[in-house]
Amino acid sequence: MIRAIAIDDEPPALRVITHFSARTGLVDLLRTFTSTTEAYRFLEEEPVDLLFLDINMPALSGIEFYKNIPQSCPVIFTTAYAEYAVEGFNLSAVDYLLKPFTYDRFMQAVTRADEYLRFLRQEEAARPLHLYVRADYSLHKILLSDILYIEGLDDYLRIHLDGARPVVARMTMKGLMQKLPQADFLRVHRSFIVPLARIGSVRNKVITCAGKEIPVGASYEQEFFRRFPG
Repeated sequence: MIRAIAIDDEPPALRVITHFSARTGLVDLLRTFTSTTEAYRFLEEEPVDLLFLDINMPALSGIEFYKNIPQSCPVIFTTAYAEYAVEGFNLSAVDYLLKPFTYDRFMQAVTRADEYLRFLRQEEAARPLHLYVRADYSLHKILLSDILYIEGLDDYLRIHLDGARPVVARMTMKGLMQKLPQADFLRVHRSFIVPLARIGSVRNKVITCAGKEIPVGASYEQEFFRRFPG
């Protein structure tokens, strides 16, 4: 089942989504919201697979809300205004439902979301959980989830780990990046690689990662803000 929530300032629109979701057999609609503030609080606490999100809302547009949500999940935009479609798809929306939409059109959008989520789960299952690094005349098995950040030091790398001493290995940043899953790690500076999941905050092109302030280098800035727009 797809764990979903719906956000729309019009209760009748939410009733339609609730009714259609129940008919699909694919969607577990956890909650509906008329307030983006309440929806944001929910997303801070609960994992969600999919958003049904109205674009034209009074306090905050659905597009601006989606850019700042505290978790990454696909979205199906819903609106009565066709002119918002291009901007919605620029955010990699799964689909765009123009009100009033039929159940068949709704089901088509949900099916796309289901296929996309299945693809993401298969990709996740195929990702490596660890890597091997030779250091101190030994071969070290390092869990990717333990990596806080990676620091380049001339011909060496220092791999900072959660709850363990750093591993210092003789290899290049480029060589290590080839071993890491590109969806989870990003080089942000000539001397730093970070796991995206470990980024705590970004301010003035400075990342806080596991308590360490790391600058975003000029040549890496465009790719970083494309991958980490929040």
